[in-house]
Amino acid sequence: MPKMTPSEALVETLVAEQVDTVFGIVGSAYMDALDLFPAAGIRFVPVAHEQAACHAADGLARVTGRPQACIAQNGPGAANFVSAMTAAYWAHSPVVAITPETGTMGIGTGGFQELDQMPMFERQTVYQVRVNRPERMAELSRRAFYMAKNFNGPTQLNIPRDYFYGECQDEIYPTPLILRGPGDPAGLAKAAELLAAARFPVILSGGGVSQADALEEVTALAEYLTAPVVNSYLHNDSFPAAHPLAVGPIGYCGSKAAMRTIAKADVVLALGSRLGPFGTLPQYDMAYWPEKARIIQVDVNVAVLGLSKRVDVASCGDVKAFSVELLNRLKSVAPDRPQDAARLAEIAEENRIWNAELAQWSSSTNALMHPRRFLAELAAAIPSGSIVATDIGNNSSMCNAYLKFTGVRQHISALSWGNCGFAYGAAMGAKMGAPDKPVFAFQGDGAYGISGIQEVMTAVREKIPVIAIVANNLEWGAEKKNQIDYYGSRFVGANLRENPDYAQLAEDMGAKGFRVTDYREVVDVVREAVASGRPCVINAMIQGGAEVLAEPFRRDALKMPVRYLDKYKHLNA
Repeated sequence: MPKMTPSEALVETLVAEQVDTVFGIVGSAYMDALDLFPAAGIRFVPVAHEQAACHAADGLARVTGRPQACIAQNGPGAANFVSAMTAAYWAHSPVVAITPETGTMGIGTGGFQELDQMPMFERQTVYQVRVNRPERMAELSRRAFYMAKNFNGPTQLNIPRDYFYGECQDEIYPTPLILRGPGDPAGLAKAAELLAAARFPVILSGGGVSQADALEEVTALAEYLTAPVVNSYLHNDSFPAAHPLAVGPIGYCGSKAAMRTIAKADVVLALGSRLGPFGTLPQYDMAYWPEKARIIQVDVNVAVLGLSKRVDVASCGDVKAFSVELLNRLKSVAPDRPQDAARLAEIAEENRIWNAELAQWSSSTNALMHPRRFLAELAAAIPSGSIVATDIGNNSSMCNAYLKFTGVRQHISALSWGNCGFAYGAAMGAKMGAPDKPVFAFQGDGAYGISGIQEVMTAVREKIPVIAIVANNLEWGAEKKNQIDYYGSRFVGANLRENPDYAQLAEDMGAKGFRVTDYREVVDVVREAVASGRPCVINAMIQGGAEVLAEPFRRDALKMPVRYLDKYKHLNA
C-alpha cells in the first residue's frame, strides 16, 4: 500500500468512485484536500450558498445514476446542507456530503464554528460516519460511497479538520454496486397469478423505474398486458408521455385521465414506488385510489413495502430484473396474448377528454398571462429530450399536468420534501451531467428569491448554461390560495409586490435575461434562450390571486378556521 496523506487518500477515493465534480464553498477546513482537486482531474464548482451545492450534487446524481459529492466548511457551512440532504433522502439520491468539523483537540470546547454535525444528519441519511483516525480516511470514505450507491440515498462523511493532515498507507479501489435481482420467487409467482387473472390491471411507474433504467422492460410488460401506465407523483419521466398506454401522473395537479384510469383498476402493479401518502391524496374532488384493488409493490428498499398502503404482494427487488422475470412468467402461461383493442380505445378516450379539459383551462388570452396558458405554451416550446428541474408551489405543481417527457432522468423535482429553492441548484448539477441537453429550472418568484437569484452568478462564473424560468405572480401563490380558500382572502405575508425585474438582474450578473408578458412570445423566447448557449433567466409575468384555477394546496392538512375569543370572532369564515 503506497504512502500518502489523508487528503490524498480522500481525493484518490473520489477519483476511484468516478467523481469528477465537487460542489461547495471554499473553506479552510478542507483546503489541503481542495488543493489536490485540479491535479486529480476534479472540478470544484463554488456556489453562492451551500444548499445549492448539495442540490447540484443531487441533480448530477439523478442524471448520471452515480454517487456525487458536495463539501462545506465546518459548522455553519455544513449546517446549510441539511435541507438539501433531506431532499436527496426522499428522492433516494446518492449524494455524499463531506462535512469537515472542528479539530479533534477542540471538540467540546466551544471553539470557532464548532457544532456537533452528526445528529442533524441522522434522520436524512442512509449512512453516516465520523473519521476517527487519519489512517482510516480511504476506508471510511469508500464506505460512504458504497452505502450511498447500495442503499440508494445520501450519506455523510464527517472529518475532523486536523485529520486531513499526516501520513498513512492506504489502498484505493472502487466499491461495487450489489445487484438486487428480481425478488423472491414466491412473490413473482403471486404477481403473475394476479396479473394473469386481472380484469383491468394498471401499472404505477415510480422513480425506481428511472433509477433502474428500466423503461424498456416496463414498456414491454405494459404492452403485453395492455395495461395503462400512470406516473407516480412528480415522476413524469418514468414512462413516455406519447406512448398509447400512458395516461399521465397522479397526485397534486396531475392528470385526471390517470386518476380516472387507476380508479378502475382491480390490480395495481406499483414499480419502484413507496406509494407515498401525499402522492395518492384525492385531487379535483376525486378520491381516485382504488381501495379494493389488489396491490403488487416492488421496490429495492424493504422498509417502504406495505408502509403507506396495505399490499397483497411485497417484493424487494430491482424493478428492471423483476419486470423481465415477471414478463417471462406471464408469457409462459399465455405466449400469444393479443392486445386488448377495447382497452386501448378506452385509454385513448380518457386522454382525449382530459386533454380537451386541460386545453380549455389553458385557453386564456388575457393581457396578463394566466399561468395555465403560460405552462401550455412553455410545454410546447421546451425541446424534446430536455431536462426540467421543478421547484415547489402552485405553479411548479401545475407543471404536473403539462410537462411531457420521452425518457427517464428528465424530470428532476423537489418531490415530497417540497423545499422552496430546490430547482436552480439541481438544474446546475443536471446540466453538468448532461451537457448536450437543454436544462431548465422552473420556479415561482418566491422560490427563485431563495436560491435562483444568487446562483445565477454561479452559472455565469462557471459557464453552466441553465435556463431559469420564473413564474412571477408577485406572491407566494400556494399559501395565498390557502388564504383565499380558508381565510376570507386576508393576506398575511403572501404578497411579493416589490420584486425586481429578474431579467434585468440577470443581465447585470452577466446572464441573458428575457421579460415575457404575452403568451405569444413564449415559444420564441425559449428557442432563443436554448440557442444562446448561455445562462438565461426568463421572467414570466403571470396572473395570480383568485383568478388562477388551481387545486387548494394541502387540502388534507387545513380546516376552515374557528375563532372563540371576542376580538377574533369577526374573522370566522
